[in-house]
Amino acid sequence: MLAQIPQPDPAGQPASQHGANTIGIRPEHLRIAGEGGGWPGTVSVAEHLGSDTFLYVDAAELGLLTVRGIGEIHLKGGDRVWLSPDPARLHRFDREGAAIRT
Repeated sequence: MLAQIPQPDPAGQPASQHGANTIGIRPEHLRIAGEGGGWPGTVSVAEHLGSDTFLYVDAAELGLLTVRGIGEIHLKGGDRVWLSPDPARLHRFDREGAAIRT
C-alpha cells in the first residue's frame, strides 16, 4: 500500500521539497527517526505481529501513515515519533497525477 501525501499548499511541503505535487512512500520505506528528525506524528495503533510491527501514525496535515518495522518495535498508542522517508524510494507525481520519472 502506497501512502499518498498531497501537496498541502502552493508554498509547499513536503511534496514540493521533492519537486512534486504529491509524493507516495511504502510503509517499509519509512524509518522512525530521532526526535526532530523527519515528519512528526503520534502512534494511533501499534500492531505487534512478531516478525514485523506495523505502526499507524497520525502525522497531522500529512494524514495517517503506516510504518512497517522489522521485528518488535517497543512503541504504543500515544507515543510521539518522527518519520523519515527513504528519499531513493519516494514516488513523485505531478499536478495531473502522472508519475515523475528521473
